[in-house]
Amino acid sequence: MERAWVPPGPLDVGLALAPHKRGGGDPAFRRAADGSIWRTSRTPDGPGTLRVSVRSHTVYGEAWGPGASWLLEALPDWVGGNDDPSGFFVKHEVLREAQRKHPGVRIGRTGRVLEALVPAVLEQKVVGQEAWRAWRWLLHHYGEPAPGPAPEGMRVVPEPEVWRQIPAWDWHRAGAEAVRARTIATAAWHHAKLEAAATSAELDRLLRALPGIGVWTSAEIRQRAFGDPDALSVGDFHLCKIVGYALTGEKADDAGMLELLEPYAGQRHRATLYIGLTGLRPPARGPRMAARDYRAF
Repeated sequence: MERAWVPPGPLDVGLALAPHKRGGGDPAFRRAADGSIWRTSRTPDGPGTLRVSVRSHTVYGEAWGPGASWLLEALPDWVGGNDDPSGFFVKHEVLREAQRKHPGVRIGRTGRVLEALVPAVLEQKVVGQEAWRAWRWLLHHYGEPAPGPAPEGMRVVPEPEVWRQIPAWDWHRAGAEAVRARTIATAAWHHAKLEAAATSAELDRLLRALPGIGVWTSAEIRQRAFGDPDALSVGDFHLCKIVGYALTGEKADDAGMLELLEPYAGQRHRATLYIGLTGLRPPARGPRMAARDYRAF
């Protein structure tokens, strides 16, 4: 199935879809040599594969599998076409320059909560490499092959019932300890209620009522599933330092970040997207944290 859609204004499809990529070799996300982006999803109608490409200011979607119709219907949301940035007013010159250079920045929304939740939980308090390794292992062993002519190795995330039934030894083989495993399994039990949330605020309340999900994890999920422009990742190890350095030349902590972003209330996540595009980072001092590997084989 195919769909062609013309955005109402500037739109950077690659930037809108990039937050869904979980490291190199993500089985659910692939960027092809021709610039197209492949993405798998477990839609309300079943598994599906979506290929997105852009030609002459037109976004083209091709989809396969039981979820193909749903994916093509959701295409504008996924690539940020229905995001409204009109309420974002720049207060810092460095962000004004980023906004000028990147007029197509939009926040996409998938509407798929559990797909955003599982990798977000896996990323809790570990380096990205460790979390992405677990994500790849779990999808390769418990996901299903992507429908259609998807690139080799692509997989669709498992159904909620499968996440609930993964045995402890396979969580260990994936590299996810019991706390994160329990959080994902518990969320899978409540998936219907989570997927039915009507607003980002309601989803935030439901998520944070679950053991193991706090402010950071909820924000990471709502950014992707709901496209919430104000879902700020408070508690992120790097973000507060990057925000502080970009806006003041000095690192900040979470409290300092919240103070600096107060002028962007309602649009704080959007502000951090532009901050990321400035390329400004505090100088690295000391070695990076290494990924742990305590798996049994």
